[in-house]
Amino acid sequence: MIFFNRTFSFLLIVVFAYFAVSCHSSESSYTPKPKGYPRLDLPAFAYQPLQEIHPYQFEYSKSAVILPDTFARAEPHWIFISYPTLNASIQITYKALGTTSTQLSKLIGDAYKLVAAHQVKASGVKEQVLKSKTGKTVVLFEIDGDVASPAQFFSTDTTQHYLRGALYLGTADQQDSLRPVVDYLRQDMMHLLNTLKWRN
Repeated sequence: MIFFNRTFSFLLIVVFAYFAVSCHSSESSYTPKPKGYPRLDLPAFAYQPLQEIHPYQFEYSKSAVILPDTFARAEPHWIFISYPTLNASIQITYKALGTTSTQLSKLIGDAYKLVAAHQVKASGVKEQVLKSKTGKTVVLFEIDGDVASPAQFFSTDTTQHYLRGALYLGTADQQDSLRPVVDYLRQDMMHLLNTLKWRN
């Protein structure tokens, strides 16, 4: 009986020691896993010419559809390039310029104000002045952070045409998970700008 109690006690100590060591070693070697995001299957890059008649023309993605801008203050030639599978769109607004430079300076000022409105949540704003492949001067804004519009631009010939575009996402949070979508849409936006032409 004494032998049995000693054997039982010894086994109990061994089992307890095993669990104590294994629990301690698993705690010290534990590494938290990074947060996962669902895989996104982005469409292939393929483009088509804008068929609608506007004072501007460009090529846009074959995975997008053109929708009219139905906001109450929308004007003629305002459209959305909608990406249904990506829950995103590029809003295009257009203004015919008058004979005074005041109107153009106001439009440019408004473009900067619309970018500044995102600075509350933005972690950074990068402004670039580019020359498109069709010879158009473009001011491009890339806005980082949890913002609804991570890219905006405007282009003008300073005499007749002013075009502004803004990329909008269906959700403004979790930009890390949306980075592939944002990069994809920025590339589409650059193709739009590189094929932009004015209709006289």
